[in-house]
Amino acid sequence: MNKISKLILLAGIATTAFSAPVMANDLGDIWSKERFQIRLRAIDVIADGDGSVTQNGLKTDVENSITPEIDLTYFFTKNIAAELIAATAKHEIDAGNFNLGEAWILPPTLTLQYHFTPDNKFSPYVGAGLNYSLFYGENNGNGFNNLNVDGGVGYAVQAGFDYWLSDNWGINFDAKYVNLDVDVDVNLGATPLNANDVDLDPLILGAGISYRF
Repeated sequence: MNKISKLILLAGIATTAFSAPVMANDLGDIWSKERFQIRLRAIDVIADGDGSVTQNGLKTDVENSITPEIDLTYFFTKNIAAELIAATAKHEIDAGNFNLGEAWILPPTLTLQYHFTPDNKFSPYVGAGLNYSLFYGENNGNGFNNLNVDGGVGYAVQAGFDYWLSDNWGINFDAKYVNLDVDVDVNLGATPLNANDVDLDPLILGAGISYRF
């Protein structure tokens, strides 16, 4: 190996040695040390519930509900994450002055999030994704029977923030809007009453604690 080849080889080794820490620092700026985050929140599900019963024009209304919620977030990078929420809530369904009954809703929601300042104590984020709402445990109101609520798929958008009290623990505030239409079927005696495309479109407001690991 001649002198020029040796110099080129030594230069290459030196360049690699000096660039490796720089590359490691760059990756450290991208990847999050804590890849998982779990939150426990209390949420207020504020439903629109705008629809009508076709036979008599009674306007349906879905009452609000407050319930606990848990969610898991996975960070692909410091800024980009995916959140999956799990909660269940009971809602009363009314039509005018009549109580049609009540039903439980299970609305798992998956969103892709962008966290603006993940290294700061105050860390706001926005997100968008899909919601699938399943209704179960329907109970009939007085004089009504065979209440059934068909769920569906809708889009979801969110905004919120974490405020970190320590390296791992913080508080969280979150707001989600879910675009969701459902069908409500119920009988008044032997007379079927149907409300199609009821716009639930709930606004979900939540507050709770965060833990990242």
